Amino acid sequence: MSTLISDRPASAPTSPAPTVLQLRKGPSSARADRRRARASLIFGGYLPLILATLIIALPLLWMVLGSFKTSSEVISRELVWLPGSPSFDAYRVASEKVDFPRLFWNSLVVTVIGGGLKVILAITTTYALVFVKFPFKRVIFMGILVALMVPSQVSLLPNYVLVAGLGGANTYWGIILPGLGTAFGTFLLRQHFLSLPVEILEAAELDGAGHLRRLASIVVPISTPTIATVALVTLVNEWNDYIWPLIITSDDSMMTLPVGLTLLKNLEGDPSSYPILMAGAVVVILPVLIVFMFLQRYIVAGLTQGAVK
Repeated sequence: MSTLISDRPASAPTSPAPTVLQLRKGPSSARADRRRARASLIFGGYLPLILATLIIALPLLWMVLGSFKTSSEVISRELVWLPGSPSFDAYRVASEKVDFPRLFWNSLVVTVIGGGLKVILAITTTYALVFVKFPFKRVIFMGILVALMVPSQVSLLPNYVLVAGLGGANTYWGIILPGLGTAFGTFLLRQHFLSLPVEILEAAELDGAGHLRRLASIVVPISTPTIATVALVTLVNEWNDYIWPLIITSDDSMMTLPVGLTLLKNLEGDPSSYPILMAGAVVVILPVLIVFMFLQRYIVAGLTQGAVK
């Protein structure tokens, strides 16, 4: 049997015939699609973002500018954005009325020690709930969820009676101790720890690594963005905490910055002292804004880690 070989080159694969919809589409239709996509991006993305930024930033900007104004410019019926003659008199008067360096030191001690202990407890608690086998794990986690849903104001009176009875009033440990049992960090870290590959920890266990070694050498380095997110949120909340330090401290030398701002308001409460109060508020929030500006990228990275597997 002979095989016939054609001298003609093999024809290239033919593309499918264009559909009627593709034939109807022309340059004008493509331009219309681009305009619709651009409008959707502007009105569905950029415009809400700009509005949200203005809503958040304008009061802060007004407060900062108001701290450099005179009292007549602040309480004027006409809107005065820029100070006529910027002055630091409000900051000088605020520093004379309240010992801000001492209050700053108190807030720094409470934030660093209290926030650091909260993060450490959250990491170790989450590791035990995820990687250690023991009975009633689900019951304990449900208790953590309940604690997350209960407002902290509910426990103010029992905490005050207990801490004050133990001599913790006007002390650092009295301010720090009741807030150590936080559930937010444990909940957020658990969602991420569940997404970690268990095989790596099992291999480390076969090599003789204990729980502490596995936590410090494997889990923590892998979870750095999420831990940074928990640390940042915890430190900001610790710095801004107001109710509990206000209740447990009566000595001016042990007050934190937010409580000191209330002390300044009590001393300078008339409308003519609004620039002084704004200057005190700037001193309180400026450290938090600086830290947040440099570390805010960790929030997005940490909250999205473990969202998908």
